[in-house]
Amino acid sequence: MRFYSGFALADDQVFFQKYLKESEFTVAGFSYGAIKAALYTVQASHRIDTLQLFSPAFFQTKKESFRRLQMSGYFKDSERYLESFLTSCFAPSPVAPISLAENNSDELQELLYFEWTDTLMESIRDKGIVIEVYLGLDDQVIDVEGAREFFLPYATVTSIKRANHFLQENY
Repeated sequence: MRFYSGFALADDQVFFQKYLKESEFTVAGFSYGAIKAALYTVQASHRIDTLQLFSPAFFQTKKESFRRLQMSGYFKDSERYLESFLTSCFAPSPVAPISLAENNSDELQELLYFEWTDTLMESIRDKGIVIEVYLGLDDQVIDVEGAREFFLPYATVTSIKRANHFLQENY
């Protein structure tokens, strides 16, 4: 299995163990990593059976002012930005121990401005790849309803009640 981590994260696949399909023919990604996983899958020439997208970064319904505010916050103080970002990802639960990775403004910009398109999804589906999308209904990071509506024609969409961006259920 090939897994792509979220923005500024490393080893975050542990959060998705109960959903991950452990197979050499599976590609998976979380948040920003979902973008990378989808792009890898559409370009791959080898066998891939399943694409799993966990809380895919879905900001195309957000206003430009939101995107500019995110970029500005990152440029002003990237450490504080990441701290706030992780707090939002885990809300309403406390931030769990997580490994951080190298990150930069280009990656954040790609995450914020990436557009999921019908063409991309149809290209993946036309290769015979099963697409699974997992969304936390209490996710405070992405547009959950917009993502659900977009992915539903192409994927099996699993909505998890009381779950945050990391799909951790809040009780």
